[in-house]
Amino acid sequence: DDLKNYAPITFVTDKETGFRMQSTQYDGHFVESVGLIKMDFLGLINLRIMKDAVKNIKAHTGEDIDIFKVPIDDPAVYKLYADGRTMGIFQFESPGMQKYLKELQPTVFEDLIAMNALYRPGPMDYIPEFIERKQGRKPITYDLPCMEKYLKDTYGVTVYQEQVMLLSRLLADFTRGESDKLRKAMGKKQLAVLNELKPKFINQGARNGHPAETLEKIWADWEKFASYAFNKSHATCYSWVSYQTAWLKTHYPAEYMAALLTSCKNDIKSVTKYMDECKSMGLKVKGPDVNNSVLDFGVGHDGSVVFGLGGIKGVGDGAVEVIVSEREKNGNFTSIYDFVERVPANACNRKTIESLAIAGRGVPPCAGAFDSLGDIQREQFFAPNKEGLLGSEILTKYGSTFQNNRNTGQVSLFGDMLDAAISKPALPDIINPWSDLDRLNREKEGVGIYISSHPLASYSFVMKYLVNTPIADIKKENFEKMAGKTFTCAGIVTAFKTGLTRAKNKPYLIATIEDMDGVGEIPLFGNDYIAYSSYFTTPQTFVYITGKVEKSEYNDNLFMKIVKVDFLADVLKHGTIRNVTFTIDISKLDAPLVEQFSDVLIKNKPQMIPGFKPQGPPQAPVRFHIVDRARKMDISLSASQYSVELSSDIIKMVEANSEAVIMSVND
Repeated sequence: DDLKNYAPITFVTDKETGFRMQSTQYDGHFVESVGLIKMDFLGLINLRIMKDAVKNIKAHTGEDIDIFKVPIDDPAVYKLYADGRTMGIFQFESPGMQKYLKELQPTVFEDLIAMNALYRPGPMDYIPEFIERKQGRKPITYDLPCMEKYLKDTYGVTVYQEQVMLLSRLLADFTRGESDKLRKAMGKKQLAVLNELKPKFINQGARNGHPAETLEKIWADWEKFASYAFNKSHATCYSWVSYQTAWLKTHYPAEYMAALLTSCKNDIKSVTKYMDECKSMGLKVKGPDVNNSVLDFGVGHDGSVVFGLGGIKGVGDGAVEVIVSEREKNGNFTSIYDFVERVPANACNRKTIESLAIAGRGVPPCAGAFDSLGDIQREQFFAPNKEGLLGSEILTKYGSTFQNNRNTGQVSLFGDMLDAAISKPALPDIINPWSDLDRLNREKEGVGIYISSHPLASYSFVMKYLVNTPIADIKKENFEKMAGKTFTCAGIVTAFKTGLTRAKNKPYLIATIEDMDGVGEIPLFGNDYIAYSSYFTTPQTFVYITGKVEKSEYNDNLFMKIVKVDFLADVLKHGTIRNVTFTIDISKLDAPLVEQFSDVLIKNKPQMIPGFKPQGPPQAPVRFHIVDRARKMDISLSASQYSVELSSDIIKMVEANSEAVIMSVND
């Protein structure tokens, strides 16, 4: 029928497409009451990620994958969920969800649907019960035997709105319309409707032979739960998308992670997070490369994840298309000279070449897209020759001349092109080589993140075990929850500013510090400024800060007090570590693991020479915490004869057994 018979209609124009369409002038909440059907259509970036992953698979392996026909009972995929390796998996990547997945050990698709529905405020309280029943540690019970028909798949726990609807029809002969009315009333807490339906449920249920007190209990449970209950069809569709992404990550990890990284390429924090996940999966992550990269993240010849050329500042999509097209047509570039000879100068000018090598101006940052060619180093693009010409100028001039001669058809007496007549110019020598830190900093400026490594990588142990607060979390809005607690943070000083306070005209300093997760600011006033400001006035200084949030003695205001500042390089030397605890799940504690511990601890036991004080970093006492999670038992043991220096051997051993052993310090 004509929509105008039901609601006032206007015409609206879509901003993106310019398409003109009819629209109701009623608010969406009211259209159903006049007889219209309202549907919500949600866009999911994950569908695009899967599409890109399938394209990556085709490009890298030649295989055609139908993502809609992957087997739903793949044990390897459920192992990924059970191990909590769900970073980058739709709906299942949060730390809390990973924790519950490890406890649940999902084995069937129904488990994923249930977790998707339960992991939200309200029903989350039911997750421990759900897990206990799934693992057989608690019996699966039903208020009435007939309820097993609809609660069996969720181990007797009501999880979905559909279960409430179906059970109301089973127990009390509700019609389909009444059961849907019940669902809506519970979800929207419509007390008047619930009061109308409850007597009907109790009376009709009793007529069917069910005890009235049991029906009262069931209704009370529903009232408590159904306001949070999730729609199963929604959870099922989302879980299927999740399973598809997990299947791709399991069987085509590089192709999937490249697609995932492309989807968030403008969000540096997400890119950093997923690149770290690549490394934890054992995938190599490589920087931009004119012989290996495409526009976005892709998969290299060796199965590595490769940064896209389009991610380099100053390199346009058009230039990338020309470079990739030339490479695919005529093969890899063999040298920097080969590159400037083949790639049209109007598509890849001096500025683009500088950006590919080292993006920026002055003494620019580095992207390193020419590193694999081997005949030029990054510094040479910006080093001057005797005439004062920079390497990038020499190369672009040579490339332009070469291409002009070729395009004008100049030939020699023997009929050959005059390519050979244009000699390849010498590149400038490097006078001031960059340090590793310089290279990393320039790399970050060029592509937005550190790719090949991180300046803090050599301090990974301190960052992992002795830092309890990311630098970005130290801000005023978090002071209330930090009050009275000692925090530790560490990072690189990237900038600082000084000034005088308005009230007392006293100096202060605000330092900008970057760690592996983000950027934050540390303010120094009063005595903190006097004692510690010298640590923060040199950019690229690596610092370790101990602090505390305290209440002012004059009012209730909270402020940050610096307790101590160390240079990161000195942290382990100053006895920061008081003890080392190894937490081991008893189910993973076997003879080979015990042997590994024995070998490593004996090897790293300090040599005690009578009359001499041990040299080097201080040794820390060793403790073991053995946990039996199934029976909820644990025991702490002290290895009184052993105190160890935290050597690379110990750290490697823990990382090699990461599923079995957790190392913590200063517990």
